[in-house]
Order: sequence, then structure tokens, then C-alpha cells
Amino acid sequence: MSTAPILDGTGRPDELANRLRATRALSLDLALPLSDADATVQPFPDASPAKWHLAHTTWFFETFILRDHVPGYQAHDERFAYLFNSYYNAEGERHARPKRGMLSRPTLDQIRDWRASVDQALEKAFPTLSTQALELVELGINHEQQHQELLLTDILATFAENPLEPAYAKLDPAACHAVEPLSFHPGRSGIVEIGATGSGFAFDSEGPRHRVFLQGHAIASRKVTNGEWADFIVGGGYSTPSLWLSEGWDWVQREGIRAPLYWHDDGSEFTLAGRREIDLAAPVAHVSFFEADAFARWAGARLPTEAEWEDFAAGADPFLGNQLDDAGAVLPTPGGDIFGDAWEWSGSAYLAFPGFAPAEGAVGEYNGKFMCGQFVLKGASCATPRGHSRASYRNFFPPSARWQFTGLRLAKDN
Repeated sequence: MSTAPILDGTGRPDELANRLRATRALSLDLALPLSDADATVQPFPDASPAKWHLAHTTWFFETFILRDHVPGYQAHDERFAYLFNSYYNAEGERHARPKRGMLSRPTLDQIRDWRASVDQALEKAFPTLSTQALELVELGINHEQQHQELLLTDILATFAENPLEPAYAKLDPAACHAVEPLSFHPGRSGIVEIGATGSGFAFDSEGPRHRVFLQGHAIASRKVTNGEWADFIVGGGYSTPSLWLSEGWDWVQREGIRAPLYWHDDGSEFTLAGRREIDLAAPVAHVSFFEADAFARWAGARLPTEAEWEDFAAGADPFLGNQLDDAGAVLPTPGGDIFGDAWEWSGSAYLAFPGFAPAEGAVGEYNGKFMCGQFVLKGASCATPRGHSRASYRNFFPPSARWQFTGLRLAKDN
């Protein structure tokens, strides 16, 4: 996920400072139910410990704002730069990603103390920050919001590995909902524009805005549900090689994939609230691109292209839908909003738009160097902080990834 900002220049510093405080506070609230041990575990190399997320986002502000834009600032602990850099080669050597779970020290409380120290320094420096530094604060807020979602999904992955199946927080029992009949809405054809509009924040990979040509197509009125995915399983979806891309079929066979991640044979799924009965009316989540592509083929459809999806969602309100507002457990729920519940796989590779150029310096490593072997996801999930996403947003993951809240919406050619 992520980086360099596009700002419209209308944001006020005091509003930015308030959003910074709220974002930093929410991260602490999300980690509040965790013990030090909970926050240290790394369930697999692509996930990170909760306290690493708390530390890395703090390193980001300390490095790119306090160190670079506040004269005389002294790092809280010089050793932390090595431990909590993620992939910024311009910032030097770093601790190996697959071994983040070996960092028993610093403790969770020590990381909280570091966060408090950095927050205090940011608060003190805010009135004197340059426009360039304020743009980096905006970037840092959006960066931390991404890590808030990752923190929740990595906690889910961590607790799913525990035979005790602990619950992170409580959820209300699922309500009974009728599933909206699936229908397809004609999409626009011809030349349309996609990409960031230049109004408000956007990551560098969302631009430049440019024209694309759309063939005649239609897009489904809602996301695919758990009930429809259960039909796919019963219908032999995971055992029919003709439905799968070659690499996807190899992955299914090698990994023994037979259902979405966290589903169990007894009709339950593991969630942040512990084991629960699968809500068949809710959007399916925790499926890979390979699975989404196979399901679409089984359903006589396909995945929408990134441009089709973005044009379809251009008039939708990204603040609506089941998204993250406060700390607590999250889960996709029945509903028809475009944004929220689960990110939607597109059929488009994550590549640069015409005219794309990464930002200068270390922050330019945020997006561009990941434009290989990844697919674009659109929308938002139940773990995405509300207000973080927009139609032009380009989430991306490799095709086998499924520990995030990832689902799909179908499309067809006209």
C-alpha cells in the first residue's frame, strides 16, 4: 500500500493537527486490548507484530518530519531507526522483515513511551513547520491509517494461529438479512478519465489523471456474498482446474486451499470476535485474486478492470458503508454500499499511470518500486479508517494474498 501526497492547499494547519492527534490516538486504542505477548507475535512473514506497526508509524514521523524539518531534534533512541524502517533503502540497513516477531524488546510500553515523546515533539513543532513538512504530516496520517488496517488484520491472523481462538473484542450477533438480488448496471463506454483529481490528498500512484477507453460492460450491483461463495464450493469450484489460472491452480493444489481463509468445515469462521457462524448474506472476504478470478469464471462473469470500477464508483460517497470508526472488532456485514466491508479485486495489474514519476527522496520508495507482480484492489474494507479511501485509491497485493479483508464484485462484457 501507499505515498507521496498531492494537496490542494486548502487544508488548515489546525485541522491537520487535530487529525494527526486523532489518528495517533486511534492506533493506541486499537492496541489497547493486547498484551505485550499479543503485540509481539508475527504469524507469517507478510504480517507484522502490532507493536511493530505502532513503532514503524512513529519512526515515520520522527524521521521524515522531526529529523528532517525540526532543527536540533534528537532521536528518542538511535537504535530504533534500524529496527523499525520498513523498506526505505535510502534510510539504510534495517531489521529483516520475516524476523520482526523476534523483537521482544523494546517492550510495548517502551514503544508507547516513544510514541508519546514523538507526539509531544510534533505538537511543539507544529506552529513552525514549513509547507513541505505539513505535506509530510498529511502523508504520515494517511500512512498510519494504512497501518491501522494492517494492525487489525495482522491481529486477526495472529489470533487465528492460537488454538485457544482468543477474541480481540466483541461484536453484536449477526442480524437476519435478505440478500439483494444480483443485478448488473451498464457502465459507460468510450473515453473517460481516471486518477486523482487534484482535490485533496492522494498518493502518488493515483496520478496523473488521464484518459482511458472503456469497452461496453456492466458491473454488479453488489459484492459477492458468503452464501454465493458456499455455492461455489459445493459446485466444485476448488476442484475444477478449468476455472483457474495456471499459477492459481498450482497454488490451490500446493497449499490445499478449499475455502476462504478463516472458514471452517462446520459452517463457522474465525473473526476478531472469535469463532462465529458464517453470515451467508454478508460479503465474502479473505479471498485471493486467484480465487476471485476463478469464482468470476464459474459465475459466467469476470472481474472489473480498475478503470471500469473507478468510473462506476466516481459518484459514490466514500464516507458511507461499513468502515472503521473506533477501536473494536470489525467484520463485513450485509449491505449494498460501494465502499466498506471488503476491498474488491480488479482484473488490473498494479502498474504506473502514463506520466507517473515517484517523489524525490526516501518517500518516493513508497509505491513505485512495488509495481510488479501485484493486482489493484478498489474501495475500502470494514477495517479501513473512514475517510481514508476514494474512487481513485489504488490498494495492491500479490495474487495469492488473502489475510486482508479482500472480496470481489463481478463484471460482464456487453
